[in-house]
Order: sequence, then structure tokens, then C-alpha cells
Amino acid sequence: MYKVRALLLTAPLILLATAVMGTISLVVSLFDSSGRAQHRVARGWARILLWVSGIKVQVEGLEKIAPNGSYVFAPNHRSFMDIPVILPNISVQFRFMAMKNLFGWPFIGYHLKRAGHLPVNTANTRESLRSMTEAAHAIERRGISILLFPEGGRTSGELLAFKEGAAYVAIKAGVPVVPVALIGMREILPMGSIYVRGGLVRLRIGDPIPTLHLTLHDRGQLTQELYAAVADLLGDEAVIPESARAVTEA
Repeated sequence: MYKVRALLLTAPLILLATAVMGTISLVVSLFDSSGRAQHRVARGWARILLWVSGIKVQVEGLEKIAPNGSYVFAPNHRSFMDIPVILPNISVQFRFMAMKNLFGWPFIGYHLKRAGHLPVNTANTRESLRSMTEAAHAIERRGISILLFPEGGRTSGELLAFKEGAAYVAIKAGVPVVPVALIGMREILPMGSIYVRGGLVRLRIGDPIPTLHLTLHDRGQLTQELYAAVADLLGDEAVIPESARAVTEA
């Protein structure tokens, strides 16, 4: 039954909300080049998507984040709904580091550029390092935060080894890196599925890990520390059980 509802009601409403709020965001960008107003519009878009999808979010650890602070947020990544869950529930100005190919998509790519999000090409080491350096400079110049998925993309459930990008950006900018765990996303919209279903998900924010005393030579160790922190926040969801694997892959 939820598949019928997802196709006939949830999906059309998500598309409509995305078109309307995306247009508003582009108009707003003509008057505000900082991306801050667009970020507020994006948070409104995310709230609409959560509402039409019947998704409720329980947030833990938000008090660890200073409203005017700058951070690098590093969550696990299991679903296309991860971003709508994160956007309205971490109350600081942040920009995403997104796969470079998304910036070539009609409408969406232009919106990402206008909003100040940053492309990253993980297949090219030199390009990737340049993107990470640009992200660190954006934090320093604009007083914002950066969010990137250290696994490098969506996963089917297991917490994969982290790439060093989050540690690199945080150390380069001299800001804390924050472990973040998204729990329950596999049931909401698993990888490979097009059916969004409602339910309760948890967004757990861990203790910010300071980087002021670190150099780029420490990024490997910091990456390991970050991975351990996210795994601890995920608990049993850090590894997908065989029984759940069969359901996810069906």
C-alpha cells in the first residue's frame, strides 16, 4: 500500500515542492549572492519533503553545535533523503560538497552553483584536493560550515571506510569536524528504491573533534577517529545484518 501512496501522492508532491521552492531559491539568489537566503529556502523545502513523506526526525546532540560556529559535518550516507533530514535540523549555515556530475544537471546544477555548494570529483585526486582547499577557504572567508559525506557516496548499509576529505578540510580551515549519524534511513528510502515511506529517523550529532593542534600529516589519524565516532553513534546500524540485507536488496 505504501508503494501506491509513494507513487501517486508522495512523489508528485516532492517534485512539485522541489520545482516551486527551487524557483523561489533562484529568484532569491538574484538579491543575495551569499547563499544565506537560499539556505533558508532550502530548509523550508526540506521541511515540506519531510511532511509530505510522513518522516519524523528525532535530533540528539544539537546543543553541541554553536549557532555561530563553523564546522565540517561528516555524516554517513544511505539515502537520497539524507539531505532533507539534515537541512532543517542542523541550525547553522552550511554548504554541501556534492559530486561534480550533479552540477551538470539542468536546473539542479545551476541551483547548486548559485547557492554556493561545491563540486568534488573523487575520481581525480588533483581535482579533489583543489575542491577540498576551496572548501576550507570558503569556511574561512564566508564564516560558514561545510557538510560532506566521508564515505564518498551512498551505501547499502555498512559504514564504509572514510576518505580523508573531511579531515583535510577541517584541518586546513582550523575548525572542528563533527561526526553525524543518520539512523533509520534504510527503512525510509533504501539505496536502489524509488518508494519513500514515512517513519521515525534519528539524527545523532557527536562531540566536535578539534583540529587546531593538527597538521595535514595528521589527517589519516583524524579520519580514523572520525570513523570510530560515527560508528559509535550508529551502534548496531554500523553494519547491516544479513536479514536486513536481503530486504534492502529485494
